[in-house]
Amino acid sequence: MSSQQMPPWLQEQLGKLQQSQQNLQSTLAQKQQVELEQNEYEKALEELKKASDDEQVFKHAGSILIKSTKNDLIAEIEEKKELAKTKLTVLTKQEERIKESLQEQEKKIQEMVKNPANTDPSQPKTDQPK
Repeated sequence: MSSQQMPPWLQEQLGKLQQSQQNLQSTLAQKQQVELEQNEYEKALEELKKASDDEQVFKHAGSILIKSTKNDLIAEIEEKKELAKTKLTVLTKQEERIKESLQEQEKKIQEMVKNPANTDPSQPKTDQPK
């Protein structure tokens, strides 16, 4: 079925489906980025905990390094790690909602294709009493 033969109501539903698929891809990419950040925080914490308390430690501030204390850096990274965990929870819930929505949209489109007369909003409904 080409787009010229496709009814406008079906084109609209397919457009919504494509938008949801793009939203899912965006959410998955964001989720992957946050997971990478979490891994980096874990590695940084491991290395910091190996360092002795009197060792000099530094942190990034843009393109420069600033001297800091081991305990301050651990606290800062723990906070970032907790924030990443929260973001990951939100993104996972968002991913689940989008997947559910995609399933509903696909089901709706399949129904529209099977019974185009019943789903075309431009057609008058004949099964309702007047």
